[in-house]
Amino acid sequence: MINAALNHPPISRRDMLQHCSTGFGTLALAGLMAESGRAAPTDLPPGAAMKKTHHVPRAKHVIFCFMSGGVSHVDSFDPKPRLQKDHGKPMPVKIERTMFNNNGNIMASPFEFTPSGKSGIPVSSMFPHIAKVVDELTIIRSMTSALNEHAQANFFMHSGFPIMGYPSAGAWAAYGLGTENRDLPGYVVLQSGSAVPPHGGVSLFSNGFLPSQHQGSIMKADQQEAIRNIRPGNSKVAQRNRLDFVKQFDQSFLDATSGDAEVEAAIQNYETAFRMQSAVPELCDISGETEQTQKLYGLDSPVPEKAAYARQCLLARRLVERGVRFIELSCLTQNIGAGGAPNPWDQHGALKAGHGAMALQVDQPIAALIADLRARGLLDETLIVWAGEFGRTPFSQGSDGRDHNPYGFSVWLAGGGMKPGTIYGATDDLGYYAVENKSTVYDMWATVLHQLGIDHEELTYRYGGRDFRLTDVHGHVIHDILA
Repeated sequence: MINAALNHPPISRRDMLQHCSTGFGTLALAGLMAESGRAAPTDLPPGAAMKKTHHVPRAKHVIFCFMSGGVSHVDSFDPKPRLQKDHGKPMPVKIERTMFNNNGNIMASPFEFTPSGKSGIPVSSMFPHIAKVVDELTIIRSMTSALNEHAQANFFMHSGFPIMGYPSAGAWAAYGLGTENRDLPGYVVLQSGSAVPPHGGVSLFSNGFLPSQHQGSIMKADQQEAIRNIRPGNSKVAQRNRLDFVKQFDQSFLDATSGDAEVEAAIQNYETAFRMQSAVPELCDISGETEQTQKLYGLDSPVPEKAAYARQCLLARRLVERGVRFIELSCLTQNIGAGGAPNPWDQHGALKAGHGAMALQVDQPIAALIADLRARGLLDETLIVWAGEFGRTPFSQGSDGRDHNPYGFSVWLAGGGMKPGTIYGATDDLGYYAVENKSTVYDMWATVLHQLGIDHEELTYRYGGRDFRLTDVHGHVIHDILA
């Protein structure tokens, strides 16, 4: 008997797809489920570009302590005994062109280094307070930059690009994750005293092509009005009525533009500004902080610059408590051997006096910030990033200064799921070039985003026909420094 199946007419391609659709659907479903399975079940605030993080985040907030001007790594966190041994001798290797090309001989550090904490990490005498919390630090001694000039290097450190027009890291974080507090911006830049933006200006804090609500909002930490005109001129009810009236026209215009992102961002900014009228004065009122806490940070210091920076650090902690995503602190100008106002760490001469004055300004406040966050149970969810735009040369400029060195320098991170009490990478025995685990600015930001639960390759924004991201087309997460 002939099997009936053998007499079945041939199956056409259309029939095969029709009858086998369940199989193809299963394959597609399996792929989708595998992709979604990578994401953590972490719902983000309304307005965040990402609805869920890529993976479970270790940090919720970032505090960026930007040391504008370029801290000398060989005088702070990367001691080089050979500089003491060969002080005054010519450099034994080729010297790359420097900013001013007025290059001298090997220059010993004027600061002493002492092994500190249980980790025994050597810390310069510039930072006696940070030395007490060194076991919280993860120090990268092999950072490199592609730029050797302040403005370009500042843009590069902030945005991954050496020119203006690109979003800052803070804007990317606020765009991707939103803010946990609808009454405050997602990205805040704190200033106080004589602090001014580094070379590159306020564009360093720009949203670039991202929606405008993600740009850095500058707050003057020690001014009566931290943001100009933040105190209402009319009653809250009158302002609310006026804003609702204006919103009707804005909404009509938004509808006419088919939901233009910039118009929508402008409306959102109006609403945020209205709510900030109450939130910002409350934030900046530190009268409720104990005297002990204020002294811990150094607000009682007779050095005005130190007291002003201490207020920034205290407000940074208060911003974290209020759910702000990204906070950047600003150094102040010192009049003792320091660089220009935008670059106070830029000691091309009088390095000992200038670096000493700058370290006095930031050492106690930053150490207090780390200790205070730890005591309040906030350090594990807050990632502190300490960095300048480049390091400085192991040889002198003139008699007692150092020029810019982008070929190998130090940055450190603390909290937010980093491996504490750790040194990663190394420069050569002169401190000139990174020679072990060479790292880039892209790697640093890829790692920061990773700790925030973001795959740096997936946080993109299409602009001008191209998908842009903070790490451009580069960057790798430095897994060896993660806890």
